[in-house]
Amino acid sequence: MSENVQFAQQPAMTVTRIDVNLGPRSYPIFVGDQILPKAGELITSSMDVTHAVVITDSNVGPLYLETCQQALENEGIRVSSVTLPAGETTKSLRYAEELWNAMVDFRADRKTVVVALGGGVIGDLAGFIAATYARGLRLIQIPTSLLAQVDSSVGGKVGINLEKAKNMVGAFHQPSLVVIDVGTLRSLPPREYISGLAEVVKYGVILDAQFFQFLEENVTGIRNLDAQTLTTIIARCCRLKADVVEADEREETGYRAILNYGHTFAHAFETLTGYTSLLHGEAVAIGMTCAARLAASRNMFSREECERQTNLLKTLGLPTEAPPLSPNDVLACMQRDKKVQHGRLRLILPKRLGEVALVADVDPSEITAVLAPLPKN
Repeated sequence: MSENVQFAQQPAMTVTRIDVNLGPRSYPIFVGDQILPKAGELITSSMDVTHAVVITDSNVGPLYLETCQQALENEGIRVSSVTLPAGETTKSLRYAEELWNAMVDFRADRKTVVVALGGGVIGDLAGFIAATYARGLRLIQIPTSLLAQVDSSVGGKVGINLEKAKNMVGAFHQPSLVVIDVGTLRSLPPREYISGLAEVVKYGVILDAQFFQFLEENVTGIRNLDAQTLTTIIARCCRLKADVVEADEREETGYRAILNYGHTFAHAFETLTGYTSLLHGEAVAIGMTCAARLAASRNMFSREECERQTNLLKTLGLPTEAPPLSPNDVLACMQRDKKVQHGRLRLILPKRLGEVALVADVDPSEITAVLAPLPKN
């Protein structure tokens, strides 16, 4: 469900609440503009907390750590914090070990709460620490990037990268609460913000054609970071992801795999470029384009809707052409993906806007064909 709640203090502050219903692991998501200063109040209204370890990075910490810490301390919470280097390479065993040792130094115990303040890298890494330290601590996600707000902060997937494979070591560990302040998006570099829009478009393609059309009709508000537009979009993405997670929390039925649309291509692009030249959302946008082209070549997705997806991605400023990599190298990397079963590559492909399907009979030649540059208009 979604509902609007309002703080009693002045000035009034409206927050949209989305509930993820998972029985004893249920939790609320709060979405609003400029709500980070009220994070402590939102947290203590939902749980009892006396000690929090805030994990952030060198980009986000200087902007929001003080505000977050003050919000928690205002509610009588003892706060410890760690600021890590920013970047995908931080999501590694090296920094996991550093954080485990820091938790010992902070005298963290089973009642301590881990707070992830940052983008997807921090959310995944801090979540992994919460899942593993003392055999499991509560986790609060405070995502500050668009990609994290609409995707990685919700659903309980946490983990770290290996040198040869992204997200290969991890766990399912649901947060106890998610606080999303859309105001933090205004401090993102434009490229980071635009990158996150790929995951937003993804939800329209895989689950909600009406939402896809809303995005097409509100490009100006999206590009201008209009607070109302952003709140609407982020709340809708969270609701859609919550629906999927509620139906298949631990990927046991296969339904949750639809969230991986474009990601099998994307993870290969990221791995082969060393996580340096492409942001995750940029890789996802290209991966979605490749997946749509593959589906269109099979006549399971109309050329018109394939073009609509490409046009929306381009209009939002996202790339749609594969990087200059060897198609055979990309294929080999994709074949190491977690979604491979019995040596067969499985892809999520679109059938129509708002509906996708898991396809397990993709021939390697089909993969290499769609990695060719898109024809010029």
